[in-house]
Amino acid sequence: MATPRRLTREERQRRVAGLAETQDGLAHRRQLNALGVSHADVRSEVRAGRWALRGRHTIHLGVALGPRAPWWTAVWESGGGAVLDGAAALVAHGLTGFFPAQIDVSLPRNNRRRHVNGTRLHLRSAMPPALSAGVPRVRPEVAAIHACGWSRSDREAALILCLVIQQRLTTPARLLEQWQTRAAKAVERPRRTTLDHIVLDVCDGAHSLGELDVGALCRRIGVAAPERQVVRTLPNGRIYLDARWKDHPLVVEVDGVQHTKGLAPIDDALRQNEVTLSNDRVLRIPVLGLRLRPDEFGSQLVRALGPRDMRVVVATSCDNDTHPALRD
Repeated sequence: MATPRRLTREERQRRVAGLAETQDGLAHRRQLNALGVSHADVRSEVRAGRWALRGRHTIHLGVALGPRAPWWTAVWESGGGAVLDGAAALVAHGLTGFFPAQIDVSLPRNNRRRHVNGTRLHLRSAMPPALSAGVPRVRPEVAAIHACGWSRSDREAALILCLVIQQRLTTPARLLEQWQTRAAKAVERPRRTTLDHIVLDVCDGAHSLGELDVGALCRRIGVAAPERQVVRTLPNGRIYLDARWKDHPLVVEVDGVQHTKGLAPIDDALRQNEVTLSNDRVLRIPVLGLRLRPDEFGSQLVRALGPRDMRVVVATSCDNDTHPALRD
């Protein structure tokens, strides 16, 4: 069998230019071989110092490395069939505002595998649904659930869920469907119990804490229950206040996820300004704040009402309605 003709330097550069551009300066040996760039060609470029080895399979083609280069390396060097998963997959899908400390990679359990610095491997008997265009990565709604299970805290997990929906990496319906089918295996208790309610919050505004959970918080911290859905007439029309204390100029507004979308922040600001100008004070409490940091928001509520307005409330059977995320 005849030995393949060695390519010239110019031919090599011309053939790999497309890979270098689309893969952040990297190529897999298999891809190079498919383009007619032999092992001998690679060896010549590496010896000349124009290319560099980044593992058994990954070749740096001599151009500036792009921001996704660590992902390509992690996937190619971890083992056959590997894909980005968890928060790394979400960032590859376009997630902003969150920076994972390491790269999570899933790969088939029976495949050969190698440890890559900065990479955490997850062996799968059944691989999750993934996308192959660009860096191979798990679909965003599934990656989000896995990221919740691998997060360092409930707060971090909640942040990931919020960002995924707010930045429209997937739809609420897809996230909710995947949560209902995968969460039991991906997220351990008690985190799953807390996140069950958070997923409903970020996927469907009808499942927010709202006025009932403000009442639950009041019972927990021992203050009088407010009036709910109080109608006020302001210069810009009639509005409904989530909670207000009789004979006290304090209003609490509970903000669901819908308050972060579109022009809602502008409408909320105008609404709050009008309430403030009518001599009421306004405390805003995000739904997720009541989920994750109820004690701190409860403390603010106590300080806002003041000692003279405190009323110790004796727990009754109605406390069974307290939202699970607010129970002791």
